[in-house]
Amino acid sequence: MLSAQKERTIYLDMEEELELILEVCKEKMEAAIDHLENELVHIRAGKASTRMLDGIVVDYYGSMTPLNQVSNISTPDARSIAVQPWEKTMISPIEKAIMNANLGFNPENNGEIIRINVPPLTEERRRNLTKQVSHEGEKARISIRGARKEANEGLKKLLKEGLSEDQEKVAEAEVQEMTDNFGKKVDSLLEDKNQEILTI
Repeated sequence: MLSAQKERTIYLDMEEELELILEVCKEKMEAAIDHLENELVHIRAGKASTRMLDGIVVDYYGSMTPLNQVSNISTPDARSIAVQPWEKTMISPIEKAIMNANLGFNPENNGEIIRINVPPLTEERRRNLTKQVSHEGEKARISIRGARKEANEGLKKLLKEGLSEDQEKVAEAEVQEMTDNFGKKVDSLLEDKNQEILTI
């Protein structure tokens, strides 16, 4: 027979493991949403946004530095982005970095500032972008379902190790609720992005 003390210790360990499974599951689902948000930012809708240049790095005296750490980036209007380097010598490296990022932009510089005109999207380009959005959404959903599967497998393992069926059912319901909520977040992000792409 297990002593009451030992039983209590086992119970507490299970509680901790249960909490950990739910925590890890939530973190993985949050990471899937973060990743999706990041990918969607780089899918260019017709309207200019400073975030279109996120991820561009510039050779700043031999060290690769994010563009926003060597310049001010602004959107003077809905169709253009302005990049104002903090040092004039950075004009050329910044222009080169924007070209190399393959975002389909043609930066123009007047020796002081780099202007990027964001061309309006063609109908075909819009259709391709909405497909890209759906594809990114599907990848996020797959990650979320993967996190759910992993959590449920962890719960089944705990059940075998002595977790009560009630606790397992409650935890499983919690995992499903998380899955549903994060799934709704994906839908909402995709809807907003598609709206942005299709708004002329």
